[in-house]
Amino acid sequence: MTNPDFRIFPSASATTDAVAAHLAARLAAQPAIRLGLATGNTFVPVYAALVEHYRAGGLSFAQACSFNLDEYVGLPPGHVASFRAYMQSHLFDHVDLPEGHGHLPAVEGDIELACRNYEAAIAAAGGIDLQLLGIGRNGHIGFNEPGSAFDSRTRQVDLTPSTQEANKADFPAGETVPPTAVTMGIGTILEAREIVLVAIGATKAEALQTAFRGKQTPACPASALQMHAKVLVFCDEAAASLVRAD
Repeated sequence: MTNPDFRIFPSASATTDAVAAHLAARLAAQPAIRLGLATGNTFVPVYAALVEHYRAGGLSFAQACSFNLDEYVGLPPGHVASFRAYMQSHLFDHVDLPEGHGHLPAVEGDIELACRNYEAAIAAAGGIDLQLLGIGRNGHIGFNEPGSAFDSRTRQVDLTPSTQEANKADFPAGETVPPTAVTMGIGTILEAREIVLVAIGATKAEALQTAFRGKQTPACPASALQMHAKVLVFCDEAAASLVRAD
């Protein structure tokens, strides 16, 4: 078991600013970095800050490439709630990342083959240098729900009702969240050289405590991160409350 590096900040904005500063420093030090990217409300201000760094002239994505954690199955191309649309809107359309260098899992056609190809593309790029992660209230990372094997690879998964409900606000009124998605597996995530997990708010406090102070168990997918040699946890005081109480 490895103790993660907890970096605790007084507010949500201070936390996301620190994450963006860390990513900008890593990109500046390694221009051809291979990034593993995440979506969700937590990362909107992180990407906004990176765009500002780029516009200020101090940052370039021209040599970088990225691989996103996941994508919904069953959404038409360009759907506003797709993670491709999210990445275009919040990052890709605003920086100099070359076209085709921002990868997301394919969710059409032969999905099993697409998953194998995604794993192969990550390997061909040299692996992921820095993987961004959020954490679900049930401890999920990516769309690896409780029960996911720690050696799992990129695959199609069923989403739990709680995860669908949590993501419902991202969809137009009246639309339902797809029941399945393609996600990087926990085994894939653990192969990243560095993992940066971001948690904001009191609703994530129990998940953080279970993930990093409890036993390693597939019942809490994020607990697999205890096996990784370099995990940085950026969180606000509210999310860290139970970890600090230990």
